Amino acid sequence: MRPSHTQIPDARPTRGAPKWSQERRLEFIDFRLRWDGKLNRSDLVDFFGISTPQASLDIARYTEIAPENLEYDRSGRIYLAAGTFKPVFPATQPARYLNDLLAATSGLLGSESSFIGWSPSIATTPIPGRIMSADTLAVLLRAIRGGYALRVTYQSMTRPEPTERVLSPHALAHNGFRWHVRAFCHSRGQFRDFVIARILSIGDIEPTVTSQSDDKEWQTIIKLVLAPNPGLSGAHQRVIELDYGMENGEVILVCRQALLFYLLRNLGLDERREKRPQAQQIVLRNADEVARYLSESAEPLAPS
Repeated sequence: MRPSHTQIPDARPTRGAPKWSQERRLEFIDFRLRWDGKLNRSDLVDFFGISTPQASLDIARYTEIAPENLEYDRSGRIYLAAGTFKPVFPATQPARYLNDLLAATSGLLGSESSFIGWSPSIATTPIPGRIMSADTLAVLLRAIRGGYALRVTYQSMTRPEPTERVLSPHALAHNGFRWHVRAFCHSRGQFRDFVIARILSIGDIEPTVTSQSDDKEWQTIIKLVLAPNPGLSGAHQRVIELDYGMENGEVILVCRQALLFYLLRNLGLDERREKRPQAQQIVLRNADEVARYLSESAEPLAPS
């Protein structure tokens, strides 16, 4: 069943900054020098569609900001990253590079949107695609922005037939595998997660009497203290500390209570049976405190 069109007043668009400012181009120079180790004017010209003189001005400006980051190779007519290179922009950090590489490999990011030039051979474990209606997503976004309730037809996994519900959406959430909309369900009288792909149709707009501030589980922030499994050898514990970027033998993750169920599941910390330390390499130091937040939920936090 194809989602129906619902008319919701559009907000007036705001005029933002130019798409390709010089600062953005300086970020590009910084990124390419760090991860490609080289740069020439044609890289800027091809990516941003600017003139060669403008590319020269951008490189000159970058040289003023970070003179020890690059050196010119006259024989190759190319700029090389110097041994004293230190990134200027946050976008040059490893997390940005690897996230872009992953998104490009997964087909989520086109070459025109990523600063990556050359890339190594890369493979990822496949994840089944999730079909989602663009019309449904657009209506949900407008309802969230405008504060509307929507009458929807939803296919739950707990009932054999679709049911009609009135939802007041206020946020989107991703559990690592699929997108949900966080909404107040007027039928159940509580905030819940609804898989967007399971919304079969959207009907009338209705006024809502709830807001995001009413969603206690969304507003509650929880700290999870992760540590190496004490059953591991000392050497293996140090490896886990490095792997997770731990300091003083622990790392803290911050999570909304509404997403706690998913996070524990993704980390393999939701199972009650004990596993070998080599299989469960991390443990939750504040497990009793975190368990209290799970027990506070009126129903399991899994999506409807």
